[in-house]
Amino acid sequence: MRLAEIFERVVGPDAPIRFTAYDGSTAGDPNSEVTLNVRTPVAVNYLAQSPNAVGLTRAYVSGHLELEGDMYTALRRMADFVFTEGVNVSARDVLEIVRSVGWVKFVNRVAPPPQEMRPATLLGRGMRHSKERDAEVIHHHYDVSNEFYEMVLGPSMTYTCAVFDEEDGSPDRVEAFDGALESAQFRKYDLVSRKLGLAEGMRLLDVGCGWGGMVRHAAREYGVKAVGVTLSKEQAEWGAKRIAQEGLTDLAEIRYMDYRDVPDGSFDRISSIGLTEHIGARNLDAYFASLNDKLVPGGRLLNHCITRPRNDLKPMNTKGVINRYVFPDGELEGPGQIQTAMNDAGFEIRHQENLREHYALTLRHWGANLERNWDEAVAEVGEGTARVWRLYMAGCVLGFERDVVQLHQILGAKLDGTDARMPLRPDF
Repeated sequence: MRLAEIFERVVGPDAPIRFTAYDGSTAGDPNSEVTLNVRTPVAVNYLAQSPNAVGLTRAYVSGHLELEGDMYTALRRMADFVFTEGVNVSARDVLEIVRSVGWVKFVNRVAPPPQEMRPATLLGRGMRHSKERDAEVIHHHYDVSNEFYEMVLGPSMTYTCAVFDEEDGSPDRVEAFDGALESAQFRKYDLVSRKLGLAEGMRLLDVGCGWGGMVRHAAREYGVKAVGVTLSKEQAEWGAKRIAQEGLTDLAEIRYMDYRDVPDGSFDRISSIGLTEHIGARNLDAYFASLNDKLVPGGRLLNHCITRPRNDLKPMNTKGVINRYVFPDGELEGPGQIQTAMNDAGFEIRHQENLREHYALTLRHWGANLERNWDEAVAEVGEGTARVWRLYMAGCVLGFERDVVQLHQILGAKLDGTDARMPLRPDF
């Protein structure tokens, strides 16, 4: 039996994509603008070892399986089809696959591509979310190449959700770079600044500061003395250089250190933008208690992070694609869990909002940047890593659009007796 026949047996004859294989067989919609091409038997090996998204990812990242056409469209088509029609692989299907590709090829294990973070690697780095292990997983994802990140993120070097207005927020404006992403990232940093009530002379701590976008914004636009901390050495070096270039060294600094090592009680405001995803559910209470300790009475915390749509969902799959290829040890909680942990740590919750649609738009811009700079990106980090990013960003667009994940900003105040030092109505 040829591979196309197996494909039709597994997914049915009406799949909304075109299927081609190295044995010359074809199936699916011949007029589809996206094609799934099984280029070599190694792709079948990967799928045999892991007949799920992990197997598909391994085959695609290693180049043995190709998705031709727009990645987002391909993933959306497959997601729609699987959701509405269902996919079932019977014992008979497996037997036919074995007969088609040969038993030896089918059972021969192929090592995952090098972009995959193997569980054994992390086990040697201590307990989950220990300082040493956190440093390793941050290095895995963020110390890829500053040049690569510039190609994808654009001039702002901001790797968190932007905030779009109605005009800039149209998906039709994503393909042509027109400054919409940069404007939206500025708008995000300014929204955080206004929620925190930043004012000249204040001291701001930005935990998980990345390349220093929030630190530079607070110093430049509000005259705040800002300190950022990151576990990525490459981020710290890039950020320090940019601070010097912008003439902000008197107000802004970035430290290559763990947020847990920052002294307590010396900051008026704290921003946590995209760090909570790396903390872990068991550590949320300690995390927010630590940030509360670092604030002066009357201080404020703005927590900005990816969340799950509900609090009662089963724990995330720690062996899935995102944990293996993108964010090892990453965990997402529901917004209620985040808010409760902040509240129990001593923060009065003053405001929260969901920016889910904004993150889908942000990811579209990043994906368009990657495609625009594809050849340069491959030359910088290799095709396998570039493929990881193409797949991951397109999949995340779909996730945010379909409410699989959300993005919440939650504002908390550390009470000074009975005074939260907040305006009677939000002024942001």
